[in-house]
Amino acid sequence: MSNPLSDRIKNMSTSATLAMAAKARELRNEGKDIIGLSLGEPDFNIPDFIKEAAKEAVDQNYSSYTPVDGYADLKQAISNKFKRDNNLAYGLHQIVVSTGAKQSLANVAMIMLNKGDEVILPAPFWVSYSDIVKLAEGVPVEVPTSISTDFKMTPAQLEAAITPKTKMLWFSSPCNPSGSVYSKAELEGLAEVLKKHPHIYIVSDEIYEHINFVGGHVSIAGIDGMYDRTITVNGVSKAFAMTGWRIGYIGAADWIAKACTKFQGQNTSGANAIAQRATIAALEAPVSKIQFMIDEFHRRRDLILELLGEIDGFNLNVPEGAFYVFPDISSFFGKTIHGTTINNASEFALYLLENANVATVTGEAFGNPNCIRISYAASEKELREAVTRIKNVL
Repeated sequence: MSNPLSDRIKNMSTSATLAMAAKARELRNEGKDIIGLSLGEPDFNIPDFIKEAAKEAVDQNYSSYTPVDGYADLKQAISNKFKRDNNLAYGLHQIVVSTGAKQSLANVAMIMLNKGDEVILPAPFWVSYSDIVKLAEGVPVEVPTSISTDFKMTPAQLEAAITPKTKMLWFSSPCNPSGSVYSKAELEGLAEVLKKHPHIYIVSDEIYEHINFVGGHVSIAGIDGMYDRTITVNGVSKAFAMTGWRIGYIGAADWIAKACTKFQGQNTSGANAIAQRATIAALEAPVSKIQFMIDEFHRRRDLILELLGEIDGFNLNVPEGAFYVFPDISSFFGKTIHGTTINNASEFALYLLENANVATVTGEAFGNPNCIRISYAASEKELREAVTRIKNVL
């Protein structure tokens, strides 16, 4: 019998980060001591004040279906957050709450893209962007960057990538996987190009905005002429260590928000009730409540750069946000290490997993075949031990 699965699912890639995490779990189940530096998940517990809000919601019997686009008071908290942190004025009718920022992105792709529409993705890009675009029958257009430019796309590169079929630009800042942060001047440079092409819309993924080591975060929607064309995507997974609570949201033009609500209504409906109530507490709190996590990530970044800098062949830059380093390890390509020949980043990451018992992710999954992604959302003890193991097997 022929395989009855749809072409859609057959052609979809498996998430490389989740695949590596699954492989690491398998090896742990076999008794191996695996250090996982592959997942983008904070290792902190959720702050107690958020837990208390969730407990209170349970006691208040928040157990019914939620509004498709989110509770009104959560949307008000999101609106206030946008104004406080980003100087962006999004009314409640411009906000849609979803089951994680990943669903927010998928909603936008499904309501904005027609078959053949091109979406510019500065590479490296988050692992799911490309397949989300393809699922909506769009065409990802990768714009390669390198460590020499801190993995940031220039205005000239953006201009060169635009064609009559270009519909959108998707990017994250701070960036997953590179940790790069676009400055206001850099965003203004991109905006000058986009002003010449008014048919192009922007998805600005700002999920890591608070994990920023260079000062204030800048949203491209706040750049002159970009507000009506930008879908600002955010959520509580990273800065608040709420990955499993699955709450993301967008701020956008009302017609985009209305279309996302329509699509979500036929797809998943509203997000989890208890998680929404907890998110109100998270967003209403001052950023100072989570500053201890940001400070610790900053310290770990400096530590991992110092440790990796001692390994010959690791070419490093200084990421300015998120909790990843993205070293260029192409100097190992074509070399044989203890009988294993390394031809590409995927083989390098697999070599580290099987020989050093350290899980990382190949840069190929993020659109950069010369790098690997290492998450430093782990304890200092784990980071030191992981790098020691890597040094020993190399």
